[in-house]
Amino acid sequence: MDEEINSITKKNDTWEPDTLPQGYKPIGVKWMYKEKKNAKGEVERYKARLVVKGYSQREDIDYDEVFALVARLETVRLIISLAAQNRWKIHQMDVKSAFLNGFLEEEVYIEEPLGYEVKGHEGKVLKLKKALYGLKQASRAWNTRIDKHFQDKDFTKCLYEH
Repeated sequence: MDEEINSITKKNDTWEPDTLPQGYKPIGVKWMYKEKKNAKGEVERYKARLVVKGYSQREDIDYDEVFALVARLETVRLIISLAAQNRWKIHQMDVKSAFLNGFLEEEVYIEEPLGYEVKGHEGKVLKLKKALYGLKQASRAWNTRIDKHFQDKDFTKCLYEH
C-alpha cells in the first residue's frame, strides 16, 4: 500500500488536498489486493492498488466523455503477420501505472484513502489532477495523452483503424 501511495503522490503528483466546492460530491476509494505468482504458482509478492469507486460517478458532473479507442484483434494479428514476413523487429511496451499518466479535464474530488489521511488537512478532500483506476474517464485520459505523444513524434493515424 505504501508503494502504491508513493507512486500516486510522489512519482506522479496525482492529487492535491482541497476544499470540496458546493455542488460536488467526493467519490469514494477502496483498496484492491492481488497476489502476484511466478510460473510455478508460488506467491512472489503482494500488490495493492487504490481504486476509485467509479460506479458512483455522475455524467456531466464527474465526467463528460468516456470513449477510448481500442485496437481490433484483426489489426494486431495483421501487423504481427507483416512483421514476421518482413523480418521486422517487434517491441512490446508496458506502462507501469498507465492511468496515472492521463490528465483529467474535469474537476474530480475523491475521499482520502483510509490510513493515508494528509496531516493538517483533516476534513478536506483530494482534487485529482490525473486519472486513477476505476474512474469512468481514466482510459480516455490515458488514450488522449499517448495519442498526443505519438502525433508529436510524427506518427500518422491509419484512416481505417484509429
